[in-house]
Amino acid sequence: MGQLQTIAKNSTALFVSQILSYILVFFYILYMARYLGAEGFGILSLAISLTGIFGILVDMGLSTLMIRELARDRSRTSKFISNTVLMKIILTFLVWGLLSIFVNLAGYPELVKNVVYLVYLSVIVNSFSLIFSALMQAEEKMEYVSLSSILTSVVMLSGTLVGIYYALDILYFAALYIIANSLNFLYLFLVYLWKFNIPKIEVDFSFWKPTLKEAWPFGFTGLSGSLYTYVDSIILSLIQGNLVVGWYSAAYRLILITLFIPNAVNMSIFPVMSRLYESSHDSLMLIYERYFKYMLILGIPLGFGTTLLAKQIISLVFGADFAPAVIALQILIWTIVFTFAGATFVQILQSINRQLLITKISVMCLIINVILNLILIPRYSYVGASVATVITEIVLVSYIVHTTFQLGYTVDSKKFMKIILKVLIGSLVMSAFLWYFPGLNLLLLVILASSLYLVVIYLLKTFDEVDKKLLRQLLGKSEEAP
Repeated sequence: MGQLQTIAKNSTALFVSQILSYILVFFYILYMARYLGAEGFGILSLAISLTGIFGILVDMGLSTLMIRELARDRSRTSKFISNTVLMKIILTFLVWGLLSIFVNLAGYPELVKNVVYLVYLSVIVNSFSLIFSALMQAEEKMEYVSLSSILTSVVMLSGTLVGIYYALDILYFAALYIIANSLNFLYLFLVYLWKFNIPKIEVDFSFWKPTLKEAWPFGFTGLSGSLYTYVDSIILSLIQGNLVVGWYSAAYRLILITLFIPNAVNMSIFPVMSRLYESSHDSLMLIYERYFKYMLILGIPLGFGTTLLAKQIISLVFGADFAPAVIALQILIWTIVFTFAGATFVQILQSINRQLLITKISVMCLIINVILNLILIPRYSYVGASVATVITEIVLVSYIVHTTFQLGYTVDSKKFMKIILKVLIGSLVMSAFLWYFPGLNLLLLVILASSLYLVVIYLLKTFDEVDKKLLRQLLGKSEEAP
């Protein structure tokens, strides 16, 4: 099977699973938020934010490094598993201590502390699940990873409905994350034992230092990303209270759901790009340029459409109590537009062993984000936090694109400016349709508007002969693959 068809197979499996998973996520967030109310949802969101930051330190980039290295040399699998498990056990206890110090110094109420601790336990379990998930990604067996996300979402939705039926408190919903992640770990572990070779125990302490040295840029990049993703919720909790965190988090959770598109492609494309860096520069550049193009085609209309439909979306998902979240969603969606545009540049830097550059850029953006939040939140509350997030993402993506170009991985600027212009025209036509027909059913509105957008960009010849050739290869009508 060619590289393109491998990517297509894995991306399709991940897309299908992510769509099913996020449909389930949509419903359990809907029921959970409505049941807990804005303040209760704010407490749970705060716990997810804190543990999302500290949880990165448990993994420390080891899972991402495993994908890249084992995609190139699978003979090192047993050594990676044995030593990564031991390193993560040590990191787990160190991070637990740091988290405990923080929540006590912050002066959070006992209930909030207990929710944080419970959610952190689920993060620990998930960190060990990432080991087996990384191995399957390196083997390009994404179908098993796909099923794991569906399993987790099914458990979360079922558990949420049980909690609501029996009128259970917020501690139950925090513990639900432990149950879901534990079942996911068990599934991945059993599948690995069933489908792959049983790993040998190969503890090698001399392996630790060079591995951590190579992994920490991935981990620090993730930490920086998590910090400027979640630090606004933490600052909001300290300054504005959990009710405001609930409004802001409602919008942010919807934003995070849209990331399933680049995330699914990234999981499929990363091991392939890592290999192509060493074997075929032309194929690497083809994937790189097309990925950028398709993310522009998807991301820009998503920004326009969500801005216009934000009121209907918030009302449908969360209800009237979360009405203040509308403006946050209208602002935050533009973070996703830039995230989509920058996804391919992040992947190329990681694939060519330049992850340290991403780390340095992420640290710079983290500092910018914290400063902006401290300036804007006291005056503009969650609206200020939303603006800070968008500005940070613009700076991050711009700097990463500039850095990638400096390394010689450029794109044809004139060609892509024409693509962006065509996409903008399609997005404006779609927006006009949404503006004139606001009373239609939301689902019907989305379907019609999306179809109109695709027709317009097709008529504008946004898709060229290379796109058509790639489509034929995806459909198996050509044996030639990049």
